[in-house]
Amino acid sequence: MKALPDYIESSVQVLLVGINPGLRSTQVGHHFAGHSNRFWKLLYEARLITEPLNYRDDWRVPEWGLGLTNMIPRPTAGSADLKQAEYHASCHELKRKVERYQPAIVALLGLTLGSILDPMCRKPQDIEPSLQTRSKVGVQPYRLADTQVFVLPNPSGRNAHYSYQIMLNLFQDLQRLREEVQ
Repeated sequence: MKALPDYIESSVQVLLVGINPGLRSTQVGHHFAGHSNRFWKLLYEARLITEPLNYRDDWRVPEWGLGLTNMIPRPTAGSADLKQAEYHASCHELKRKVERYQPAIVALLGLTLGSILDPMCRKPQDIEPSLQTRSKVGVQPYRLADTQVFVLPNPSGRNAHYSYQIMLNLFQDLQRLREEVQ
């Protein structure tokens, strides 16, 4: 299966980072294509984009100052199929993208990503034991390549930990942050 392309332009304000593509997304060649994925609806309802899109429109996200990439390019049925080493190996590439495009915000779509990047982004003397736990949603106390990090829950329909309304509130928080940093 072919990796999904990144959609990032030099004008990117918010770089949206997925964990990895699902099998359906890779099969159809578009990001967030799972039947139960709430990503596109959340973007629109949170006003991060001004018209409803679906996965076939993924290439259009730069029109709204958004960028789209995945932490790990390998498709899987679920993120549980990924190995810790794959996350760590991909951190350098993500940092390189952030340095190249210099978005105002890096939005991680999944608490797993926040948990992986947190210790990698901190200086060793800044890491407190209480901060080495599972990532929390929202603005993070660390930066990636000097860029603000915001963690969102994974919008997959498999993520039953967050209701649609809670996820929408968090996506709206991201939009408010974007407005603040513009």
